Amino acid sequence: MESSRSKVCGIDVHKRFLVATILERNGPKKTEKFLNNLEHLLKLRAWIITEHCQAVAFESTGEYWVSLYDVLQGYVEIIVANSYHIKWIPGKKTDIIDSEWIAELALNDLISPSRILPKDMRDTRALTRLREKLVNERTDHKNRAHKVLDSACIRLSAYFTDLFGKWGLKNSQLYFIWCSSRRDCPEITQTVASTI
Repeated sequence: MESSRSKVCGIDVHKRFLVATILERNGPKKTEKFLNNLEHLLKLRAWIITEHCQAVAFESTGEYWVSLYDVLQGYVEIIVANSYHIKWIPGKKTDIIDSEWIAELALNDLISPSRILPKDMRDTRALTRLREKLVNERTDHKNRAHKVLDSACIRLSAYFTDLFGKWGLKNSQLYFIWCSSRRDCPEITQTVASTI
């Protein structure tokens, strides 16, 4: 079965630049290099529209493909490919060969596109992941504080269900004020103060 596409663009995405190859079924190929910033992405989009490409294909490389996807969305059919499925390229690898290979696969309809969530869902997912990361970091800091206190034989967590809750923090502060006023435990408070 022959693909209905007659002209496509394959893009090899990198952190700082993109290599784009336009490939026709019955014609020459054109290759251009663009920087991976908004100004050059808009130039790439204009080039693709001017050349009447029916589809654009590229790999989902890290996060670098997202801005390219956002710039091209709504202007041309986009095929975002999983790197694992299209990376087998015979011979020596270069950026131009990669972009030509991606274009050839897209021209022959051999790329199964990845499922891309709508922008609002991608933003929500990013915020959710960020929140989870921040909660995990906060928990790590709390665990470190528990460990420092336990190593100094201060077992406040035995008396409070949440050492970092309202009452736990207030009583911890009172304990350290009381302890610093006593003559028999300055070395403990110095140890805890130096490690926190």
